[in-house]
Amino acid sequence: MSLMDKKRKIKISENNIISASEIGQYYFCSNAWFLQKCGFKPISANLDIGIKKHDELGKIIINSEKEIKKSNIFALFGSILLIISLLLLFFEVML
Repeated sequence: MSLMDKKRKIKISENNIISASEIGQYYFCSNAWFLQKCGFKPISANLDIGIKKHDELGKIIINSEKEIKKSNIFALFGSILLIISLLLLFFEVML
């Protein structure tokens, strides 16, 4: 069996992928990383605070994205009104 055939047989699942944060967790404490991979959840007041802060920041980001979309729509609307008013002014001067 060639090397290419062996590579094709390897199936990548989400369990085989390690994120950058997991590398940080492993570097900080490999035992805690291993236990978490086995399904044990850490119990920590600081962890709960961090989760809440991440949720709050996520909501702020989502609201910011919505506000940016609104401001872009208003800017487009304002630009269209400006063009219309300049066209009206131009045609009025021409008459």
